[in-house]
Amino acid sequence: MPSPEGSVSSKVGLTKVTIDYFRPKVKGRKIFGEGGDYLEQYGNIWRTGANSGSKITLSTDVEIAGKKVPAGEYLIFTIPGKDEWKFMLYSDLNIGGNTSAYKEENEVVRASVKPTKLAEKVETLTFNIADISEDNTTANIQMAWDDVSIKVPVKVTFDDVVMKDIAAKTKVNPNNYIAAANYYYTTGKDLNQALEWVNMYLAEGENSKQFWNVHLKAQILAKMGKKKEAIEAAKKSMELAKNFEAGDFGYIKRNEDLITSLK
Repeated sequence: MPSPEGSVSSKVGLTKVTIDYFRPKVKGRKIFGEGGDYLEQYGNIWRTGANSGSKITLSTDVEIAGKKVPAGEYLIFTIPGKDEWKFMLYSDLNIGGNTSAYKEENEVVRASVKPTKLAEKVETLTFNIADISEDNTTANIQMAWDDVSIKVPVKVTFDDVVMKDIAAKTKVNPNNYIAAANYYYTTGKDLNQALEWVNMYLAEGENSKQFWNVHLKAQILAKMGKKKEAIEAAKKSMELAKNFEAGDFGYIKRNEDLITSLK
């Protein structure tokens, strides 16, 4: 197949971001530039892939390039330029890669991004969910082809997702609780809320045996100044880690260090 299907998916926070696309190759052609010699001319709208274009799926509401985007599926279109690209998300999936049917009123996002010149050419068009931040709240949608790369920022929240579930009185995914607790701990937000969430997670099923998350509880307690409770949680985490057949993944030392720091 000249332009095979591709897909990339990653969790950013509690949000699953998936891009499905078709991957054209350079094959010696001039790709981006001014004039008819180039496959994708500056200033012309591009389906950002081959065949029926590229689609992004967002499992929750996010911000893309600073603009709020509801959960759902969108087509990705771009307008290449020498010093600036336009990046658009499009709500009408029915047009596929048919740029002649494009209507601006169906745009959900239009953002300007700066292209980067690549030292090493990328033969096959590639999308990636790149640069995920340490606190797991931001990332970049990256497209690279030939000697050009663009990145579009994505921002997510943890607590909004959890609180929406609670407000809707639905059964909250326990994984949302632990992710939100970790986010609150990492960013120094409401530690009482973080402790409540981690306790709710550990109370579910066999989760209390997960020594890495019991260690998170110990860290939260330590940060709250509750030394006695933190030491107790760290000792429990260490005991669980010692008895875990697959190994302790360094958590015995982590707990030892935490306990030492609290004495």
